[in-house]
Amino acid sequence: MSEAHTFHPTVLREYDIRGIVGSTLTAADARAVGRAFGTVVARGGGKTVCVGYDGRLSSPELEAAMVDGLVACGLHVLRIGLGPTPMLYFATRDREAAAGIMITGSHNPPDYNGIKMMLGKGPVYGRQILDIGAIASKADYVSGEGSSEQLDIKDAYVERLLRDYDGTRDLTIAWDAGNGASGEILRRLTAKLPGKHVLLFDEIDGNFPNHHPDPTVEKNLVDLKAAVAEHGCDIGIGFDGDGDRIGAIDHLGRVVWGDQLVAIYAADVLKSHPGATIIADVKASQTLFDEIARLGGNPLMWKTGHSLLKAKMAETGSPLAGEMSGHIFFADKWYGFDDALYCAVRLIGLVSKLNQPLSELRDRLPDVVNTPETRFQVSEERKFQVVQEVKARLKAEGADVNDIDGVRVKTADGWWLLRASNTQDVLVARAESGTPEGLERLKGMVVAQLEASGLQAPSFEDGGSAH
Repeated sequence: MSEAHTFHPTVLREYDIRGIVGSTLTAADARAVGRAFGTVVARGGGKTVCVGYDGRLSSPELEAAMVDGLVACGLHVLRIGLGPTPMLYFATRDREAAAGIMITGSHNPPDYNGIKMMLGKGPVYGRQILDIGAIASKADYVSGEGSSEQLDIKDAYVERLLRDYDGTRDLTIAWDAGNGASGEILRRLTAKLPGKHVLLFDEIDGNFPNHHPDPTVEKNLVDLKAAVAEHGCDIGIGFDGDGDRIGAIDHLGRVVWGDQLVAIYAADVLKSHPGATIIADVKASQTLFDEIARLGGNPLMWKTGHSLLKAKMAETGSPLAGEMSGHIFFADKWYGFDDALYCAVRLIGLVSKLNQPLSELRDRLPDVVNTPETRFQVSEERKFQVVQEVKARLKAEGADVNDIDGVRVKTADGWWLLRASNTQDVLVARAESGTPEGLERLKGMVVAQLEASGLQAPSFEDGGSAH
């Protein structure tokens, strides 16, 4: 008889389960998730679950505990081993498994780890994650005699990634795997892609000895920029720790941000899906939404969060969606999940067949000035209250407010955003304008609203002319 299990209050999050190994997240937690989520799968009639893990030092132990929990529910577990999160998503779809579980800390520091889940073809998030906690707290488990086997899906995954490559000329590409879980797949992929490939930090190492594995933070792209310059590369591509977020550099060494990549992909996708809905999160540049409309697509602004965007894509039949954070989702030719390796294949193909440098595709978008995401500490209880207070004041003033996720306010100068993070005890602010003076005015509006709620305003870093 399994005992009831209570999780640390900070680990059951909106999009996944995540914590500090040995402190807020342990092997006992992983086994309890296996029992509770396995119970959900079994009660829904499911029989098979795919399980994978990333390159963190704690991942093998958590994976073994997870498998124990699933097997105790009477399920058959396909253990795909070490690799990127999208390989787990692919295995689950390819093998038509009832569910998939990935042990990964994504781009968190080395002492973190976590669990991402999918049920059927969709993500597990929000209420479903809280339900897992409720099942474990009551030990309301199904029991049975299950089994597990090792499954090597790597070659099948690489072949599927390659199938949609449509380039017509060879490029020179630098790749930075950040010592994350994509390294081995990247080696196999680049061995079969045409062109010249320069690989950085493709050895999987959970200590992340070279830089933090988050390609959306510019300081983590220093080595990639240097490799692009040294080897005369057409493109530089970086991955996060578990391979579901992409970063890109043009041949001039400039970052091509997540929303700019979505705009570049949209121009291609809308050729075969005219008038389609293309989704981006509330943090994305207005230039992206304007560009989608200019291309004849239907731009849809949605809540931040990879699980939320995936669900909205499925609901609207959208062929493409993306986040500022580099989670980009193709349902055009692909499965609708975020896969940085697949996004890379599509980007290389696009630049190759258009016979234009990535810099030209980037520069089609109007130049704007913006702040980076500015985060500042606010208690879990207070962060949502502040957003509600700001929203009430703005609506009373008759401001142009989109409140799909926090408040995004449009003015003659551009727009500013304030939202509560779903994964941390922080508020996130961002602003974008056509002019530096306009940006200062927008920042002043954010500061005034926060001070009206009794908070010390954030110190915005200089956004420069990021895009």
